Amino acid sequence: MSETAWVSPWWEPPLAGSDVEHLVGALDRLRTTFRYKVDELDADGLNTRIGASSITLGGLMKHLAANEDYLFDVKFQGRPMSGPWLENGWRDDNDWEFNSAVDNTPAELYALWDGAVARSRATLTAAIADGGLDQPADIAWPDGRHASLRRLVCDLIEEYGRHTGHADLIREAVDGRVGEDPPHDWKPVGPKRTATTT
Repeated sequence: MSETAWVSPWWEPPLAGSDVEHLVGALDRLRTTFRYKVDELDADGLNTRIGASSITLGGLMKHLAANEDYLFDVKFQGRPMSGPWLENGWRDDNDWEFNSAVDNTPAELYALWDGAVARSRATLTAAIADGGLDQPADIAWPDGRHASLRRLVCDLIEEYGRHTGHADLIREAVDGRVGEDPPHDWKPVGPKRTATTT
């Protein structure tokens, strides 16, 4: 009797890879889980709040997109925020992304997050090839010590871990979507398709 090898979903980290593969894989798995939790929603779904919290899925998308670019552009490379953030009225304010997301269309929010993640993946891949995770980032502590790229990636994993939990609760309130992982064959879609958006 022959056994068929189980094929992992595309977002799973390797079962026994290198330190770099596991760290990047853990980040990408969290990104994918978050993206699944916010996928296929309209403005009402993206602006839903639960309990006393002002956090919305749209706000989380914009916040995490800003974190992606801020971490890899500003903290790692020492460059100012640019591109879509200047066009969107970027303010270095912890609440700006959450409060301003309601002014963005669903298509804009999905594009912001998808674009930021694509840029981050490209920057991280190039940086790993050119110095690895132990290289110093531009950001420095008051005593002059610089964070490593490894530290920044770990910080982003922490950020996604926190906010993916928020997204899980909010999404269940929107339409009942639950589950730790996307279905095995899931691919991101984007905004909910309606008669006017098809």
